[in-house]
Formats: sequence, structure tokens, C-alpha cells
Amino acid sequence: MEKYEFTEETLDWKGKTLHRIRALRDFGDVKAGDIGCWIEKEKNLSHNGDCWIYDSAKVYGSAIVCDSAKICDSTKICGSAKVYDSTKICGSACINSDRDYMIINPIGSRNGATTAFRTLEGTKVQCGCFYGSISEFEEKVKETHGDNQYAKEYLAFIELLKVRFKDYEN
Repeated sequence: MEKYEFTEETLDWKGKTLHRIRALRDFGDVKAGDIGCWIEKEKNLSHNGDCWIYDSAKVYGSAIVCDSAKICDSTKICGSAKVYDSTKICGSACINSDRDYMIINPIGSRNGATTAFRTLEGTKVQCGCFYGSISEFEEKVKETHGDNQYAKEYLAFIELLKVRFKDYEN
């Protein structure tokens, strides 16, 4: 069963026509009638799962959002990126390929997903209600978890993020 439709509202974006979407049924935290963001074509957002695109985010080109992924704020997903699982990408993220973000799930005391992604302001990390740079995330982990098992998990992930996003950290 389809979960969204195109509204009549369109947006010319970088030579592409993007369409505003509207939910046709309830799923996740989305209610029937809720207005979503902008997609170029139906292949950009799966009708399965709880994935949704919020706020003023834009998904176009060959990009795909599926599973329980949430795309928020002024994020732009394009190119050959596939955003899936429990990924949450927000802020001013710029995802052009699968190498522009990284997710680990489950991790930490919440057994939740933690996502890092490129933005116009540098690499950002989204973990529960935390949103900030890799170094800010590292400080928060040490403050919250000290030297326990959860800290060790997060700090190992942080080291991987430093390698992946070494040229993109602010």
C-alpha cells in the first residue's frame, strides 16, 4: 500500500523538478495528511517501512531513502547514496554518496543508532538527542560514560569516524 503521494507543489532545484509529498496513511511518527519534503521521483523514497523526509530536506537523482531512515532539516541527499536502516540525518547534511555518512546500530546504553554525516559545517554526529561535531561527541561520551563498556564502544566508533572524515572535521 502506498504511503505517500505527490502534492501539486513543485520546486525547481538544480535543473530538476522536485515534488512535495503528503502521507496517505499513518506510519512511525507520521500521520495521514502530514506534508513531507521534496523528492524528484518515487524511487527516491520507499513506500515500505517508516522512512520519511521532513522539513525542507531534498532527495533527488539516484538517491534512495528506505527502511526506517529519517531525513530532516535542510539535508540534501543525491547522487548514488542509499540511506537506510535506522539512520537519522539532519542539519545541513550533504550526502552525495554512501561514503558521506556512517551508521552503527545497535550501540551504547540505548542500543540505538548513531549516525555521522557530512554537512556544510563539517562532520556532525546524531546520537539520541545529541547533535554535534565528532570532537563534541567524544567529550560528551567521556563525560556521560567515563570508562565503562558503552564509552569503549562509542570511542572505538569515534576513532573510525576520525579516519573516514579526517578531511571534513570542524
